[in-house]
Amino acid sequence: MSKIKGKALEITWLPEPEEHNYPAAESYLTLLYSDRRARKMVTSFRAAPIKQFKAKDIFRASQLSLLGVSNSHVVKDRKNIKNGVSLSPLLLVRDEQNGRVVIADGYHRLCAIYSFNEDAWIQCKIV
Repeated sequence: MSKIKGKALEITWLPEPEEHNYPAAESYLTLLYSDRRARKMVTSFRAAPIKQFKAKDIFRASQLSLLGVSNSHVVKDRKNIKNGVSLSPLLLVRDEQNGRVVIADGYHRLCAIYSFNEDAWIQCKIV
């Protein structure tokens, strides 16, 4: 847990990803995989249970760079976290062939959370 002006920062989560996260994930995944495979992944996301991983571990597994706190989407998500707005769980894909995790949806949320606490537990669905 991080602190903001002496207060403990608690990240709250929605019980399931928001509906608009699924088509966003599919749109991104169609850049990496066939349309058919991307659709199957999104169908799998809907049935997958919520899991937790630490922010730093997701970054390491994704091999992505951390976006800065000045990124407009990260700024928005940081504000939501500070205001106690519940976040949508991330949607992750295990890309075993390339030995990494693909963040299909939630990259900006992950960067915002990491900026407060790299050890924070992140709610996600992973297929």
